[in-house]
Amino acid sequence: MIRDRCAVFGVLAPGEDVARLIFFGLYALQHRGQESSGIVVSDGRELKRHAAAGLVSQVFDESSLSRLRGFVGIGHNRYSTTGSSNVENAQPLLVDGEAGMLALAHNGNIVNALELRRGLEARGFKFRTGTDSEVVANLILASPGADWPERVASAARRLVGAYSLVLLTKDTLMAVRDPLGVRPLCLGHVGASPVVSSESCGLDHIGARFERDLQPGEILSISTDGVRRHQIGLPSRKASCVFEYIYLARADSILDGRLVYEARQRMGARLWDEYPVDADFVVGVPDSAIPAAIGLSEASGIPYCEGLLKNRYVGRTFISPDQRLRDLGVQLKFNPLSDVIAGKKLVVVDDSIVRGTTTPHVVALLRRAGAKEIHLRICAPPILHPCYLGVDMATEQELIATRKSIEEIRDHVHADSLGYLSLRSLLHSVREEYDKLCTACFTGDYPVPVQIGLDKLSLETAV
Repeated sequence: MIRDRCAVFGVLAPGEDVARLIFFGLYALQHRGQESSGIVVSDGRELKRHAAAGLVSQVFDESSLSRLRGFVGIGHNRYSTTGSSNVENAQPLLVDGEAGMLALAHNGNIVNALELRRGLEARGFKFRTGTDSEVVANLILASPGADWPERVASAARRLVGAYSLVLLTKDTLMAVRDPLGVRPLCLGHVGASPVVSSESCGLDHIGARFERDLQPGEILSISTDGVRRHQIGLPSRKASCVFEYIYLARADSILDGRLVYEARQRMGARLWDEYPVDADFVVGVPDSAIPAAIGLSEASGIPYCEGLLKNRYVGRTFISPDQRLRDLGVQLKFNPLSDVIAGKKLVVVDDSIVRGTTTPHVVALLRRAGAKEIHLRICAPPILHPCYLGVDMATEQELIATRKSIEEIRDHVHADSLGYLSLRSLLHSVREEYDKLCTACFTGDYPVPVQIGLDKLSLETAV
């Protein structure tokens, strides 16, 4: 499984139930993080926080939301990319310094976090979590500047890696996108009130209108006096994560002016151009690959079939399956329509193959349901390198494409044929130039220097 991710959300709306707006924004962004959730609000005097492990609907109820009274606030859903999954690492984080209290929520990964943390510890800063996000928060406290935006800009110039941030002081909401623009972040308005969100789908669910994406290196400072724009510095290049289009973002989101659904449809059409095959039905592995499957179906004329149904509540409980249910593996998540696919030749479209552990179970499930042939088509090129910029993907040794040829992978997953989308076709599908995207997981061409073998728990084990 690929895990980005995190979601960040913020709103300034005097007279509105800010915590409730943030709750529904986070609810729409649940796909970006399912380990913990949190909200911090300010009433102009103090910052109030509620965060815990679990899904948005498990962390918050009417009682907890009613205690979060304020006119401005931020929220966060978490998947761990640096630091473990324990509740101490839940965000937004609160830190306190001479300039006052600061809350921070972060999506991304800071490559030089360990070096920065050691420098801050030498200056007397104490750390209670194993996250790079706490390093960012304390670095802001330690940075020079006449006001918060200046401190944020000063700190940001020392950060190497990916970061979309929302920050909160007692009277100001700030939003920051790193100079590479790796992770998405957008601005909208609900009425006259400004809202920032990891994805535009978070705006849609609270009735906010999408306005624009933040530019790489842009800082927004939002208060009752209005919205002020600052710049970290001139970006050397843009490197938006291409996996946002393949898998991470929700299909109804707009990223850098492009609807994700349409990009995934074009991936499917290009897969057909590259790997035509005789088949009866096209099946998409829910949910992210369904638009691509529809695109392949339209390009080929082969009927689309909803041959796999997803149990959308799997993973939404803390009750662990017993061994008998655990042995069923992927069948807890998917159920095939046996009467429809029995005896049929299928083109099965999936977003990616990472470790090669899940795909064989999906193929086996379809075989047991009676599929005659299974031709697997993958929306991503072979993943050959780990991500150090905010996606908890796998180590290089765990990536199946580093150890096996495509034919060996086909044999491993027990498919009749296997086709990966070429990088050229992927770039065509997202309608972006190579030098404006991060494609390092395919090419090894990282947009910033990275420490090979970097451990996501390195900050927890740091002396």
